[in-house]
Amino acid sequence: MPEEIAPNWFRMRIPLPDTPLKELNSYLIKGEERNLLIDTGLNRPECLQAMQSGLQELKVDLSKTDLFITHLHVDHIGLASRLVSPGRRVSLNRFDADVIRNWAGFDPMLDYAKACGFPAELLRTALDRHPGFKFRSDQIPELTLLTEDAVLTCSGYNLYCLHTPGHSPGHLCLYEPERKILVSGDHILGDITPNIQCWSNDQNPLQDYLDSLDKLAGLQVDQVLPGHRELFRDLGTRVRQLREHHEQRIDEALDCLAKNEATPYQVAAAMTWDLDCDSWDDFPVTQQWFATGEAVAHLRFLEEKGKIQRTEKDDLFFFSLA
Repeated sequence: MPEEIAPNWFRMRIPLPDTPLKELNSYLIKGEERNLLIDTGLNRPECLQAMQSGLQELKVDLSKTDLFITHLHVDHIGLASRLVSPGRRVSLNRFDADVIRNWAGFDPMLDYAKACGFPAELLRTALDRHPGFKFRSDQIPELTLLTEDAVLTCSGYNLYCLHTPGHSPGHLCLYEPERKILVSGDHILGDITPNIQCWSNDQNPLQDYLDSLDKLAGLQVDQVLPGHRELFRDLGTRVRQLREHHEQRIDEALDCLAKNEATPYQVAAAMTWDLDCDSWDDFPVTQQWFATGEAVAHLRFLEEKGKIQRTEKDDLFFFSLA
């Protein structure tokens, strides 16, 4: 059931079955001439049914509704192609749009994961069970590309786009300064930590993420509308908590490498994860995938800082203290 969180601004909970995230928060702003829908859900029947039910209850005319997608991940963009038709605008940031346009398939990512020590016999299983593969969009609709400081207006709200890379290369938050509302997408979540993954030697998403946290820390915010879980108010405290979380992750990676050189997969196995499993071997393969990607992000951060070094042996990446 949609809930009104500000005048003419509603939250719809879109189920994400069989995922730790549980639900997506999709936001709908009702305007006199046009509506704005923020994020959509996975491309699967349960999400579409919940979306259609919520829009029907709100008496929303989809032909008069534009879409804004915070970032490229399938739980946010997956349903977009099922909800649009000619005349409806779908807005996405330019950087994530470039990733979509230049997409070379999953094979380069699988090859990189193999070099990081991810067991070759589990790679195909990890892909087959990955939500990004299983529930991707049928097609990507024509996109209106947005950058920093673009402004969306609807129902008297002025929503300023803030570029906050890290969780994705182009992630955009929306800030409404008059009512002090921040749509944080997956950049800042209230009771879980956004997954910061890296599958490349050329990127440093954790540095991007920490810089983006600093960028938002000084905003005057009374209400944060995240992409998942519950709404919250104390942005400053949550930013500090997220920074402390990654500092602990960094320390764990360094402690692991103090004992011996290790692949990213081995570093991930040595880190602490909030999963109800007795050991790393009991982790679902998709969670091993996400954990390894996050370990790579922290290792790349440390590598760029000059605190660790990389060597390649037998087609595997090994990291050690510098």
